[in-house]
Amino acid sequence: MGGFSIWHWLIVLVIVVLVFGTKRLGNVGKDVGEAVKGFKKGMSDDDKPAARLPDATREEQDLRDRERREQEQRNDPPR
Repeated sequence: MGGFSIWHWLIVLVIVVLVFGTKRLGNVGKDVGEAVKGFKKGMSDDDKPAARLPDATREEQDLRDRERREQEQRNDPPR
């Protein structure tokens, strides 16, 4: 009594197509496919090494790191 037969599923499918139309269902399928592709691409991009920063950006980052370390050393009590 709890299971649905193939006829039940076919009737549900026909009702869904009548309510939403084939064009809208096609667009939904396309959007879902693109989302899955984007997700897979995002997951595979994590495995690649990080890109190198341009030299100017790297120098700015080094300067900020150096200033942060100096600030931390000033805030640390002597040992």
